[in-house]
Amino acid sequence: MTHSPNPKLSPEKYARLKAEAQAPYKGLRKFIYLGLGASGFIGAIFFFIQLLAGRGSMAGLANFALQVGVVSLMIGLFRRESD
Repeated sequence: MTHSPNPKLSPEKYARLKAEAQAPYKGLRKFIYLGLGASGFIGAIFFFIQLLAGRGSMAGLANFALQVGVVSLMIGLFRRESD
């Protein structure tokens, strides 16, 4: 167990503050990754439905691929942040 240099801090609080100092805004970054991933997923659904309906063109296929890429990137960043 890590001993805090300040006797007023509990060891648990000291460990939490030390982890936050080593990786600042970790929770915020994970929240942003989730939000952007969800946005990309919703966009991918819409473009996929357009492609299935036959209204999609090469631009629609490119947009669908872009949305899938965004979702993949956000999943990768979220997993890296969770390790």
